[in-house]
Amino acid sequence: MTGFANAQGETPLGLIHIELRCVNSRFLDITMRMPEELRPFEPMLQEIVKSRVVRGKFECRIGFLMMNQTAPSVNVGALQSLQALQSQILAQMPQAQPLRMTDILEYPGIVKAADVDNEAVEASLRAVMNQAMDAFDGSRSREGEALKKILEANCTKILETVDALAPCIPQIHEQIKAKLTERLEAALSEALSKAGSLTKEDVAERIRQEVTLYALRMDVAEEINRLRTHVAEVRRVLAAGGAAGRRLDFLTQEMNRESNTLGSKAASIEMTDAAISLKLSVDQMREQLQNIE
Repeated sequence: MTGFANAQGETPLGLIHIELRCVNSRFLDITMRMPEELRPFEPMLQEIVKSRVVRGKFECRIGFLMMNQTAPSVNVGALQSLQALQSQILAQMPQAQPLRMTDILEYPGIVKAADVDNEAVEASLRAVMNQAMDAFDGSRSREGEALKKILEANCTKILETVDALAPCIPQIHEQIKAKLTERLEAALSEALSKAGSLTKEDVAERIRQEVTLYALRMDVAEEINRLRTHVAEVRRVLAAGGAAGRRLDFLTQEMNRESNTLGSKAASIEMTDAAISLKLSVDQMREQLQNIE
């Protein structure tokens, strides 16, 4: 599910700002962008995310709004060693240029960073991250409620469609049977007149068998019942809450399959219209499910 949040707070390193973004994805993919000073704390931050996000393309950006002003110090021992080393080199190579101030400051170990309590940094960073995650969860909850209402509306539309179609099925079957019987009688009347071995009873029985088989193939009662069952399950999953994206995606695939089957059996304009309406509702649900965890 998509989400956005930010938070900031004080740490021994200064004022920290955290920004969280997430878009839907099949798996959990975490990207951390932060200053190198905070890299040792990346595993801890990732664990916080994994404990609260199931899947999605998750991005965390951390920056310093104000760095700690504690001044660094000079490592006197390292400086003396460097000075002694320079004296030895100049004694052997008088033509060599002495070290510049910038060379000395850039030499490893000369400048000693201010001591920082890593445990205090971790504790404060954890607190700010949890604050950001709380805001992130709130953002997703609000979006989830909106998506839930849309899915509920689609479920209602699907039930209205099948409830309107179901009472028409017997009448549609009777019309189909009457039309098919009429056509078969017209087609077999010539065969009856030419074949002395066929009786009217034989022809009537054959027509009855063909009409019955056709009616069975055109029956959509099973598809309607399955659609009702799937809608009930979608509503149960929505009411249960939690990470439901994959479950709902599977259910809409099944609903789409039943809608296609109903459309392939359509033998009247009412059935065709119902199949189109069902397909539209299911497609709208599947589109919205792209934003659900």
